[in-house]
Amino acid sequence: MGNVWFIVVLVPSIILHEVSHGWVANLCGDPTAKQAGRLTLNPIKHIDPIGSVLLPAVLVFLGVPPFGWAKPVPVNISRLRSPRRQALYVSLAGPLVNLLLSGIGLALCAYAFHVSQNAQLFQVGIYIGVPNLTLAVFNLVPIPPLDGSAIIERIIPQHKMHSYYALRARALPIVMGLVILDNFSFHLLGRLFNDVINWWIWLAT
Repeated sequence: MGNVWFIVVLVPSIILHEVSHGWVANLCGDPTAKQAGRLTLNPIKHIDPIGSVLLPAVLVFLGVPPFGWAKPVPVNISRLRSPRRQALYVSLAGPLVNLLLSGIGLALCAYAFHVSQNAQLFQVGIYIGVPNLTLAVFNLVPIPPLDGSAIIERIIPQHKMHSYYALRARALPIVMGLVILDNFSFHLLGRLFNDVINWWIWLAT
């Protein structure tokens, strides 16, 4: 049952993650996502059948920390007022939203543990906090096309950016393959998730 609730929280968290990219891009001068009708919380506009539903369910079944993606919100970096700097803001907006949601879950857990001694409220905090923490940590890994790769983009010469973006657009299947390989061979990502989640729970208790 816990895994079901984990996915129930994961899907809207992914959607909020994507909407935040488009919202920040719009603030910075790129209305592409707004014009495409993607600055909405309507899940129909964002759900990717594979990334938002099938993959998280399969990963839960395999006992892997679930993650996924929504349909990427369209962003035209060239329309940003300061593309090199503001592209970083756009990329990091998604993980920041997930960290904020994880903080809400942490606050609920801390209140339930230290004040109300309410086990059900503590569990609600876990269901809100841990999926969002997992999303934030995964997306901050500095590998294209994950959001953390925006840090790398800051050091790529301007004349190489077009080639980099072409590579980034094709990199997701490679990243997914590496994640699955890691789960069955090296377990580096699993150890990272476990360490961060254990630290989060330590803060809550």
